[in-house]
Amino acid sequence: MAKTAQQPVLVIMGVSGSGKSTVAGVLAGKLGWDLAEGDDLHPEANVAKMQSGQALGDEDRWPWLGIIADWIRERTAAGTPAIITCSALKKKYRDVLRGENVVFVFLQGSKDRISDRLASRHGHFMPPSLLESQFEALEEPTDDENYISLCVSASPAEEADEVIERLSLRPVGSASGVNPA
Repeated sequence: MAKTAQQPVLVIMGVSGSGKSTVAGVLAGKLGWDLAEGDDLHPEANVAKMQSGQALGDEDRWPWLGIIADWIRERTAAGTPAIITCSALKKKYRDVLRGENVVFVFLQGSKDRISDRLASRHGHFMPPSLLESQFEALEEPTDDENYISLCVSASPAEEADEVIERLSLRPVGSASGVNPA
């Protein structure tokens, strides 16, 4: 019997309001994969800083990125496909997270479109006033990174379907499909 290729850990990335949590949730539901919300892994000090309207600096992000990287490595080492959300705005942040069987899914959108989304979002600690700093920090993925980009113009379900199709993903327990690497 032929061994099937390991399915990836997806890092759903982009600025705040791009739809990371929503798309990740739809993907996890369709695939039956583990899901983690990267924002839930922030240290309390980071959450408090953002709630007060202050942008996080690199020194704030390194411990958080370490926690996310550990979560990713646990799954890739076990051969478990999974999904985690993380802004991963800078290449040096993605360098901490990337590895074999890790694929970044970059949710791209215009500042106006994402600003509209943020204005309608309730109950999130990231205030819309920090969107500008997110776009300033954003370094789009480059050819040396394992990623796909999606324009955030479709519904979350359509975006999830596009990810599944483009990466030939399969639900847990499925014997068919191809690894995207």
